[in-house]
Amino acid sequence: MSEAGPRIYVRVPLERVGVLVGEKGEVLKMLERELGVKVVVDSANGTVIIEPAVPGVSPFKLMKAKDFVTAIALGFSPERAERLLSDDQVLVVIDLKEEVGDSPNHLRRVKGRIIGEKGRARKNLEEMTGTYISVYDDKVAIIGDYESAEVARQAIMMLIEGRQHSTVYRYLERELRRLKKHRLTDLWLRDVK
Repeated sequence: MSEAGPRIYVRVPLERVGVLVGEKGEVLKMLERELGVKVVVDSANGTVIIEPAVPGVSPFKLMKAKDFVTAIALGFSPERAERLLSDDQVLVVIDLKEEVGDSPNHLRRVKGRIIGEKGRARKNLEEMTGTYISVYDDKVAIIGDYESAEVARQAIMMLIEGRQHSTVYRYLERELRRLKKHRLTDLWLRDVK
């Protein structure tokens, strides 16, 4: 048997395997079709193997498939994870245990700060930055374009450090104004050339 190319292994929590596969396998079929990869899921232990479906599939597409599978594993819906298939979208993951230790009470408190009452803080962060944010188990995951995801990551780090929500929102407003100005300048410079 000849090898098709490199393989990437990802572990998915068992309760997320069904979401990854989708009804009648439609999520996996879409992923395979969009990126030219073959995805094998072991539903007994949650191991996922991603490999090229045909020779010549770029490593970039394999990594995009890995990000998609990882996003599902971190609590995103397939519809939200699908955004990662665009070239300009990234997945940023913050490991809360690395940031605050593994005390269950401390983790619960920090997750509560990020999510906010009735999910309001997370929703505000998503709306302000144009990103998707998932708080799942002991991880926080962000999907967005590189600059917006980085601004959202920094805002979440501020919340983890204990900064007040109002301080974080002011930071976001300032950074997003700067980012918008930067993007408009880039657009203007491109048009001038």
